[in-house]
Amino acid sequence: MSNPPGISFEFFPPKSPEMERRLWDSVERLSPLDPSFMSVTYGAGGSTRERTHEIVGRIAQQGAPAAGHITCVEATREEIDSVLRGYWDAGVKRIVALRGDPTSGIGGAYEPHPGGYAYASDLIEGARKIADFDISVGCYPECHPDAGSLDNEIENLRRKFDAGANRAISQFFFNPDIYLRFRDAVADAGLTAPIIPGVMLQSNFKGLARMAKLCGASVPDRIASLYDGLEGDAETRDLVTAHIAAELCNRLAEEGVADFHFYTMNRAGLSLSTCRLLGVKPQTMN
Repeated sequence: MSNPPGISFEFFPPKSPEMERRLWDSVERLSPLDPSFMSVTYGAGGSTRERTHEIVGRIAQQGAPAAGHITCVEATREEIDSVLRGYWDAGVKRIVALRGDPTSGIGGAYEPHPGGYAYASDLIEGARKIADFDISVGCYPECHPDAGSLDNEIENLRRKFDAGANRAISQFFFNPDIYLRFRDAVADAGLTAPIIPGVMLQSNFKGLARMAKLCGASVPDRIASLYDGLEGDAETRDLVTAHIAAELCNRLAEEGVADFHFYTMNRAGLSLSTCRLLGVKPQTMN
């Protein structure tokens, strides 16, 4: 990789004091890598909405580029608009606009909230009326479980771009050809906004396989075999995870990909290791 890539990081709201410390340690250690933004997710059904807003605001106060996730689930338009205005007033100019998972969790039936924004494209249109946000959205190179086909996936992405999204961040994947085929299909459909690959840094293979099944992402046998027998060896699992991620990113870079979004699992070490393998170093280093 001749030039270091552009990077962004994703965190999730902590559920315990120990996880809280790990989150802020990660934010502190990753900020010197000069990410384009650090985003914070909601839980299923918007279950961590208030916690997300609090964390995003604190990241922004610390001077880091923060992006707040915001979803359509379990909220009226007025409630979501209030959150968006609060973000803007707090200096949070970036959002990740998503339909969101059903309140019953991924795989359940999605029902728009009465009086709310029905889908991500509606949410984006609403956000654009409030302020000039930088808006990222999601996309699924292996198709969202509700999409049914690649054509439907791309048409849904078109609606989000037409509504005013600046870029899409992909669901995680492990086969680079899956992303490259999707990127080319999106371009062939006339969509020109960037498609940023999402790179998973989950070293617990059981957890990884569970997430992949829920979101429709495939895990190649080669990847599964690399974790085989490492259930009690967290250190080696981390090394394997960083290697897999860096190998994937380098392959994509060969095909012209210049930006990557890392699902950090709130663990700074894995993100730092992977970024170092990609040539990304803290800006404060001599």
